[in-house]
Amino acid sequence: MPIRNILAEMRAGNYKPIYFLQGEEPFYIDRISDYIAEHALTEDEKSFNQTVLYGLDTDVATIVSEAKRFPMMAQRQVVIIKEAQRVKNLVPSGEDAKSELLSYLENPQPSTVLVFCHKYKKIDTRKKIGKAIKAAAEKHGVFFTSDKIKDWNLSGWITEHVQSLGYHIDPRTANILSEYLGNDLGKIDNELSKLFIDLEPGGHITPELIERNIGISKDYNVFELQNAILHRDVNKANRIIIHFAHNQKEHPIQMLVSTLHGFFYRIMLLQYLQKRNRANEAASVLRVPPFILKDYQMGARNFSDKKLRSIFRYLRETDNKSKGIDNVSTDAGDLMKELMFKVLH
Repeated sequence: MPIRNILAEMRAGNYKPIYFLQGEEPFYIDRISDYIAEHALTEDEKSFNQTVLYGLDTDVATIVSEAKRFPMMAQRQVVIIKEAQRVKNLVPSGEDAKSELLSYLENPQPSTVLVFCHKYKKIDTRKKIGKAIKAAAEKHGVFFTSDKIKDWNLSGWITEHVQSLGYHIDPRTANILSEYLGNDLGKIDNELSKLFIDLEPGGHITPELIERNIGISKDYNVFELQNAILHRDVNKANRIIIHFAHNQKEHPIQMLVSTLHGFFYRIMLLQYLQKRNRANEAASVLRVPPFILKDYQMGARNFSDKKLRSIFRYLRETDNKSKGIDNVSTDAGDLMKELMFKVLH
């Protein structure tokens, strides 16, 4: 069931007996479990009817025992298992293993809302017991898998998330955030909350607002550096790289090298597709938003095969020198400036 449907049901006051929440991305797991913890019971009901257990400190027998209790002076009780992935034998190994948890999931207490926060990993649903647990959870409640958002989908996720909260952001501004914040959705959501403070409902997030509230410069960022490289704008690229050299904590050389490697790899890959008359596949193969594709098309025109091979050599040399290989005294800032000179000349 999609996250929006799960939340919509709960907002309507409809809670399931089981929520098995698993996956590598904790953001949605926290969002669902936090909503249940805050809204499934009134404040007066929580003291007797809301139980939070932690994986390392509990076991399956205790979980089932708590889930089978009846609520006290309330319509329901809530049992939340934090760090459920640490519960010993939550999902027993072996094809013929017996599971006390499965027995409960197949016949849950209707007045209990049992929530498993199984973060950073998934149960193996290819095996018999894992498949049975999933089937039972889906039959009587919700079995939700929260996967990491891929880097190339991140700016789109930011755009949709901002819109879902009643605000607006353009794709390029979303891309600035994705470049700097990575794919930790909790971190992104936290940083966005800082921006909403200065906005009226329906307002637009701009690069200036990001710079003022988060500290990501609208002029001095990797996205603008890539744009300068594509246009062979030496002056702009040098201004940005000098800013990076003077602010190495915010712009570490390892991140710069990694980002530029991915940037030039996509240019090289686009050239390969164009030579084989597969340019129509470029957006999906490069895994970039369509609005950025034209930037890479410019890069494919401006950088020859020979130059790209040289750039990859420069990147490898810079990475080695930043780690002290064949380098005694040159600091990271000077390595950045040297790298940019070689890329643009």
